[in-house]
This record gives sequence, C-alpha cells and structure tokens, in this order.
Amino acid sequence: MVNLISIQEPLIHWLIKRAGLRQQMVEIEPGTVMSFWVPNTTSNKPAVVMVHGFAAEGVVTWQFQVGSLTRDYAVYVPDLLFFGKSYTTRSERSPGFQAKCLGMALDLLGVRRCTLVGFSYGGMVSFDLAVARPDLVNSLVVSGSVVAGMTGSVSRPMLDRLGLSSDKELLLPSNLQGLKTLFYIAVHRKFWFPDRMFRDYLEVMFSNRKEKEELLEYLSSTGKGVEDIPQFQQRIVLLWGEEDQIFNMEVAKNLREQLGETAILRAIKRGGHLVHLERPCAYTKCLKESLALLLAQDINGHPSNI
Repeated sequence: MVNLISIQEPLIHWLIKRAGLRQQMVEIEPGTVMSFWVPNTTSNKPAVVMVHGFAAEGVVTWQFQVGSLTRDYAVYVPDLLFFGKSYTTRSERSPGFQAKCLGMALDLLGVRRCTLVGFSYGGMVSFDLAVARPDLVNSLVVSGSVVAGMTGSVSRPMLDRLGLSSDKELLLPSNLQGLKTLFYIAVHRKFWFPDRMFRDYLEVMFSNRKEKEELLEYLSSTGKGVEDIPQFQQRIVLLWGEEDQIFNMEVAKNLREQLGETAILRAIKRGGHLVHLERPCAYTKCLKESLALLLAQDINGHPSNI
C-alpha cells in the first residue's frame, strides 16, 4: 500500500526546487555528512539558515516559508545529523556537536555571515552555534525553544503538566496513540486526520531511533540556572505561538528576560508549538518582518541592540 506521507516528498522537493534551491551533500569529515538545500546560484543576498526541529527534517519543517524568502535572501535548509540523509559515525550527541558540524558545513558552502532561524530542537542548536561562532552568526530568530542547557529545568514541569514521563515518550512516539498525543499537543487548532496518515508518518519520519534517543538522553541530562545562560553578542527575535503547550508563553517571557536587551519577543495568536505549519501565513509575515528588522539593524550599525 502506498505511504501517504512518502508520496508528498516529491511534491515538497519540487516546490523547493521551484523556489531556487537544490540538494547538496556536504562532507564535513570522513564519516560525517550533512544534507542541505542550497541556492542554485551565488548572490550577494543575506544568508538565512533554517534549522528544523525534532519531528521532521528541514524542508518538511519549513515547506511553507522557503518560497517566500528566496527573493530577498540566500536560503539554506540543512538536515541535522540523524535527520534526512545526514549522518555521523562519531559518538557525540550534544546540540553543541550538531552546531559545530553545522558551522563547519556552512564554512564549506562559503557562507561567511548568516541569520539562523531555529525551531524547537533546531533553536537549541542555533543558540549553541551563535555562542561558538559569533564570526558566522549575525542574528537569530528562534521559535518554540530554549537554550540547550535549560532543557533539564524546563522539560520536567512541562512533562508533568502534559502527564508524560519522559522527553522520549513525547518526541519519539512508537505507536499510533503516542503520535496522536504529540500532534495534538503541538497544535492549537484541532485538525482531524485519518489514522492511516498518522501510521504512515510514524513509518517514515522516525528513522534512526537509537541515535535520536541518545540525542534526547543528552538533553535530559543537562540543566542550567539563569546565571549560566550565555551572553549572546547577536540580536535575537523570539517568535512564538501564543498557545504553545510545549514551551509556553511563560517560558518564552522568562527566556526573553534572561537573554536581556539583545532579545525581543513576538507572539502569534491562535498558534501552538507548530505555529509555522498551522498558521503559515501569519508566521511567514512575522518572520519576514523580523528578518528585515535584524538586517536593518545590521546595516545601521547597531550590533548589540534591537
């Protein structure tokens, strides 16, 4: 029987190609390769790197945003290690290692400065890359995420609130009911899909389970207090779904306070954790406004303030 999720992949790839991107494999070192969608041609446009979350690879996560950005930006969409076709034979599982590999891949692609757009797990990787490579990362837009070291202190209250025992139970479902729970927690609007679509998604989107479990185990083992949050040199826009149940608005407001004057918080009404998918027009509008604001600040020479 045809998998309903798999047959959407050629359509998504066709749309991304129509937007002016092509797929490229980047070998960072022997045994470590990252898959990217990159611009077809070189240009002087500002570079925007869109980093996906835990439940889907890059172009699936950002399918509604890429085409709206390519006119004004050189858009790069990576798949993090163990997502899509990206892999490593090394044993490191931290967001910091993901960030290091992402930074090295961008170097190899010739990206000198960029704005990172990170969602959920991809936001954690983006924060780590911003700390490690201020020479590369000019600014950030982060949605539904926290600084990676905060996950231990944030996830336990969140899991208790949702009635779940672990990050793995939420983010790596192994059965139909678990996937339905994740989906209905992640969206605000209550969409209906047939069980077959959930089963097909479960079949194709949760490969590399062992490695992904190790990624989650690393996150669960870390935790930082407010005093341990890095001092970011970049300007940051926190772009949030107002009804996010995974990292709710209280988390977003606390993060904004901890980040200080370099960050602002924008909320999108009637949007959950997957606000970029359930309210794509509203999210894309706010994202374009945020990118324009960050770029204007950079041109006007105000690197430490929004």
